[in-house]
Amino acid sequence: MITILHWNPQDKAVQTVPFDVFLVKRDHLLAAGSVLWIDLCQPTEAEEQLVLEQFFHVHKLTLEDITRLRREPDAPPHLPKVEEFPDYLFVVVNPLTERFLKYAGDADAGVDRITPLTQLSALLTHTMLITHHAAQLTCIDTVRGFLQRHEAQLERGPDYLYHLILDNTVDEFVPVLDYIEDTLDGLETTIINHPKQSLYVRLLRIKREIILLRKTLISEREVLVRLARGEFELVDPRETVYYRNVYDHLVRFTELIEGSREMASDLMQTYLSAQSNHLNQIMKVLTMISTIVLPMTLVAGIYGMNFKVLVPDTDHNFGFLIALALMLVSGLFSMTFFWWRRWL
Repeated sequence: MITILHWNPQDKAVQTVPFDVFLVKRDHLLAAGSVLWIDLCQPTEAEEQLVLEQFFHVHKLTLEDITRLRREPDAPPHLPKVEEFPDYLFVVVNPLTERFLKYAGDADAGVDRITPLTQLSALLTHTMLITHHAAQLTCIDTVRGFLQRHEAQLERGPDYLYHLILDNTVDEFVPVLDYIEDTLDGLETTIINHPKQSLYVRLLRIKREIILLRKTLISEREVLVRLARGEFELVDPRETVYYRNVYDHLVRFTELIEGSREMASDLMQTYLSAQSNHLNQIMKVLTMISTIVLPMTLVAGIYGMNFKVLVPDTDHNFGFLIALALMLVSGLFSMTFFWWRRWL
């Protein structure tokens, strides 16, 4: 689906351009003073060719990166990056998927089994922003709703518009980071009291997601630092302060995810230690039982040989009771010794 918003400098208003006429009005839409936003949400191959080849021709390498998820649905999204071409700026970031955001914090939803990231590609020129994503994105819907309430903000240009998208993309990490931190805090108590194999498997899944989010946040931080220091001509110097604000958020979130990664590693070590301690307690009980029973087995073994020289012998009226008493005394002696040594 293609959504086209156009800021008309004459009318001072945002207009939605019909899909079937935007090729005909190309020169008008890209005129000086105008600002055009073309959003491709889950586009078909024909729609991609129409926008990225006919309306605005991009380099074949850029096109290959943009269409990656459509061509390879099972492939992971491209890592965040920024590349400057003669007539446009190409930026890739990894926003969180809507499904992951929806179930983050729901312990029964199996959120650790949901793919957390997708790909958002963007092309910036002086008068136009093209966004491409293979899934519905909350950040795009949020910015579109913001422009409906504040149409004049689109006049500030594609670089400011893209900052709004990045800001919403980064802010979406807040509930996810809180969910990961709360989950790890809850697992800490459970692991100490009831270390189970299922907890260890869940820890591995969470740590894998943490590593993925950490890699994405670090890569996006590198993209933002280049956008924030005015490295590119297509980013107006007055807008770099907004990109620096997004960069500051990324730095803080990277530190949080780094703390979560260390906590997950510590919990895995705690789980292994708890499992080892639990096994030691089991072995301790079994060893004590074996030690208590061992002298009883010795007495039973001796009297089981049926020699006449035994005292009392097998014909003694109280021989069986005396043997039982010997077994009981030996067991009580072992237990008393364990108690004296504070092993019980």
